[in-house]
Amino acid sequence: MTTLSTSNKTALITGASSGIGKALAHQFAHDGYQLVLAARGVAKMQALADELQRTYKVTVTVIAADLETHDGAAGLHADIKARGIVLSALVNNAGYGAFGEFKDSALMSELAMMQLNMNTVVVLTKLFLPDLLATRGKILNTASTAAFQPGPYMAVYYATKSFVLSFSEAIASELEDTGVTVTALCPGPTASGFQDKADLGNSALIKGKKLPTSEEVAELGYRAMQRGQRVYIPGFVNWAMAQSMRFTPRNLATKVVKILTRPIS
Repeated sequence: MTTLSTSNKTALITGASSGIGKALAHQFAHDGYQLVLAARGVAKMQALADELQRTYKVTVTVIAADLETHDGAAGLHADIKARGIVLSALVNNAGYGAFGEFKDSALMSELAMMQLNMNTVVVLTKLFLPDLLATRGKILNTASTAAFQPGPYMAVYYATKSFVLSFSEAIASELEDTGVTVTALCPGPTASGFQDKADLGNSALIKGKKLPTSEEVAELGYRAMQRGQRVYIPGFVNWAMAQSMRFTPRNLATKVVKILTRPIS
């Protein structure tokens, strides 16, 4: 890894207690960013903060934030500004999915997912944009290869990631002359805590498959962000499948995803 000149820069990473968010924290800290870590899992974040401060000699601020609630993102912004912190990077990484048929899912869980995966991304981006414009900063939004097509058995999750991708590309275009870059990171299935929370263990999408690690995905996504790349899909197979969806009739694409994601015993 090449160390960049990032002294006195500060990054906020949401969903930093595990998985890709935790691995991204290591990437930023390695390059000298001061960090703000936000998630509900304070104990895990504090352990990570201690490790990052010890290893990379950076300042790490841990903030408990429930970003599934209506006021969670605005509250996080207010807390950070009250501490006098100015961001030069925003990483909207917090998010989760749920596996199963839509008719069987709990409505409140789906609404909380939409709040976290979409609304929180918009609110944090809107509220921290003045900081990022002033510092010519960077935004990294964790989307997914799920963003490129409908997803039976994970209908709401796929739809939220389509939103994140579309939103990211649109504001990247709006901001292209400001010095602020926006990158949508679109990983495929990744070895992280996501599968356990989504109850994906019996999905054909991951069962019996060797998945890339969170560390691998985070390093590639971080590099893409530093390049200012608007959309980055780690892995050639993931990239090829995402591109193929552009030329596949939508009914067929949906059937393919249904087969690839179906429950298996």
